[in-house]
Amino acid sequence: MRHEARGIRQEGKAFGCAMAGAISSYQDLVAWQKAYAVGCQVYRVTMTFPRHELFGLTSQVRRAATSVALNIAEGYGRGSGPDYLRFLRQARGSQFELDTALMFATDFGYLALELHQSLRSQLQESERVLAGLIRSIEASIRTND
Repeated sequence: MRHEARGIRQEGKAFGCAMAGAISSYQDLVAWQKAYAVGCQVYRVTMTFPRHELFGLTSQVRRAATSVALNIAEGYGRGSGPDYLRFLRQARGSQFELDTALMFATDFGYLALELHQSLRSQLQESERVLAGLIRSIEASIRTND
């Protein structure tokens, strides 16, 4: 299975589009799809960062970018609402960490302002979708209490 940051595809289905039907995998979650796309895009962008930053800001940006999708997937696999919610909140924290790291990269001259704005727009959309998922899981937990 090959994923591409724009128009991520699996078995002929385009990720990032609203998918009808039941969720059978974390990959069906739009929050994961958007986080994965941002993670791929950010990882590619950091390949242009200076070599001396490989173990500094480059590493930090990459960890934050990939952490969002990783935490959504791990939380989904935990099998309990409270655990899932904890991992979703961790993913949200990673989104804010990534946003801040991208600001540093732009201010240090490693990331063009236009590219930063584009990434930030994608990240904000990812944040909105994840916030909705968090609200949904919180409501589900309250209902089941």
